[in-house]
Amino acid sequence: MTTTAAAATLTSMDRPPDPRRWKALALLATAEFMVVLDASIVNIALPDIGNGLHLAAAHLAWIITAYVVAFGALLPLGGRLADLLGRRMVFTAGIGLFSAASVAAGIASNGAVLIGARALQGIGAALLAPAALSLVTSTFQEGRERTRALSIWGAVAAGGAAAGVLFGGLLTGGLGWRSVFLINVPIGVAVISVVRRVVSESRAERTGHLGVADFDLLGAASVTGGLVAIVVGLSQATTRGWTSPATLGLLVAGVALLTIFVGLQASGSHPLIPLRLLKLRTVAAGNAVMLLTGIAMLGLFYFLSLYEQIVLGYGPITAGLSQLPLALALILAAGMAAPLIARLSDRVVLTAGLLGLAAGLTWFGTAPAHGSFLVDIIGPSVLVGIGLGMAFVPITSIAVAGVPARDAGVAGGLVNTSQQIGGALGLAALATLANSRTHSAAATHTALSAVNSGYSSAFLAAAAVAGVASLVAVTAVGRHH
Repeated sequence: MTTTAAAATLTSMDRPPDPRRWKALALLATAEFMVVLDASIVNIALPDIGNGLHLAAAHLAWIITAYVVAFGALLPLGGRLADLLGRRMVFTAGIGLFSAASVAAGIASNGAVLIGARALQGIGAALLAPAALSLVTSTFQEGRERTRALSIWGAVAAGGAAAGVLFGGLLTGGLGWRSVFLINVPIGVAVISVVRRVVSESRAERTGHLGVADFDLLGAASVTGGLVAIVVGLSQATTRGWTSPATLGLLVAGVALLTIFVGLQASGSHPLIPLRLLKLRTVAAGNAVMLLTGIAMLGLFYFLSLYEQIVLGYGPITAGLSQLPLALALILAAGMAAPLIARLSDRVVLTAGLLGLAAGLTWFGTAPAHGSFLVDIIGPSVLVGIGLGMAFVPITSIAVAGVPARDAGVAGGLVNTSQQIGGALGLAALATLANSRTHSAAATHTALSAVNSGYSSAFLAAAAVAGVASLVAVTAVGRHH
């Protein structure tokens, strides 16, 4: 789920408001909705994709992970490109790439092509998402209107994450799994066709000529390579073992590349992520909570979709409709978060939301192999929906609190990066845990019960992560937030 943030655009308080600003917001929010939707819409289609392309269950997670890794790792670079080259231009390029990759995914003939197309979708999302957010903040003047615009933006983002599973079910059941990708194409074409008429170009002020060093391509390459290596290492640990040379080699290489990335950020003249920001308690705490929440959230949508279809035997339409209570609860809670924060505090609302998320995930973790909608689905769905809706609004405001105006866009991009990276690493780890548990339970359980045992372990692990996030919120976020 991509969240709201203040972006790095300094606007003059006395300039007249852009008369097209609300049309621009509608257009940009539509693109953001599509990006966020795509992170979850595929979940319901996974069993059908596996059957259609003959993918093993252990490889299904890569359809999600390829998108999230590319998206999260390249978000900072996308923001840098947008600021320096032009936000509208990069936004348009991003949505064009995203749409083209959606075509490739929709016509993919095998798993490798689909996973590659998903990675390209993630790159397109990494270009358009930070550019879109910066365009929103450059279009609306600081104050009440910008706050209202960002609240709408946050609600759209929250709704996109929840609506993805519903739309995924309806599309997969009605038109087949390829439609969950191809649906992006007419939306992307429509946005590209009108963006120049309603959105003004903007870019950050700069002096001198641009050079390669301004974009920190080495930093982008090292963080992307490090994440891919760790995710591949985690994913194959079940089959090759944790102590195999291949697994250990990949994990060590991933850690080494991420260490190089940190070194580049500390020493570079134009780092993608200025490490000085993490010295601010609010920024460090907000990003830590977002990373942990990303783990829990992506695991939730992935394993809930598989539990309903593989264990309970739901068809894709039924599975999508069954998650409607979660979607509605999330949207309503996100709308109520702002007034609750005004009455209580960011910290109180965030902690309550995370505890609700942890409770709902724990409930899912106790669901039996022969569970029912009324007992095992609707209750925890409402709990996690309320928890996520309440948590995501305050996380971002905490993560950008106290940040100088010149760094606001970077801070906003950083919290989105934390969410995506947490989701990528978390899903790889949770999928590995579920597969390991399923394999070990197969000797003493029926096949269905063994699979359910693996999913239960993943839900409970995700609940523990959400619980840790609530502890971070209580202990690391200042009392005034």
